[in-house]
Amino acid sequence: MDNLPSCPKCNSGYTYEDGNLLICPECAHEWTPKLENENNEDNIIRDSNGNVLNDGDSVTVIRDLKLKGGSSVIKRGTKVKNIRLIHDPADGEHDIDCKVEGFGSMLLKSKVVKKI
Repeated sequence: MDNLPSCPKCNSGYTYEDGNLLICPECAHEWTPKLENENNEDNIIRDSNGNVLNDGDSVTVIRDLKLKGGSSVIKRGTKVKNIRLIHDPADGEHDIDCKVEGFGSMLLKSKVVKKI
């Protein structure tokens, strides 16, 4: 017999499985169990399509990006090689550190790139 966790809502020990859900018969709370490989889900950075990004990957910019303080634009389709991920960004949004050819070093948001 499986050793199922107690209900996180009422702490009942009578939980049971129904497909991929765990259900508490006492308070009717339903939840999905956290798997061991999902514990680090917060540290995973994904591109605009949901693909997992890693250090050293190459990505493509999916829309034109206007640069602050200038009239230059990084065009859609620009390839960026050898990215470095920032897992705890200071501003909370720009989670890719890279060098864009012709523009130099800069920070990008993962939601504006796709993995090649």
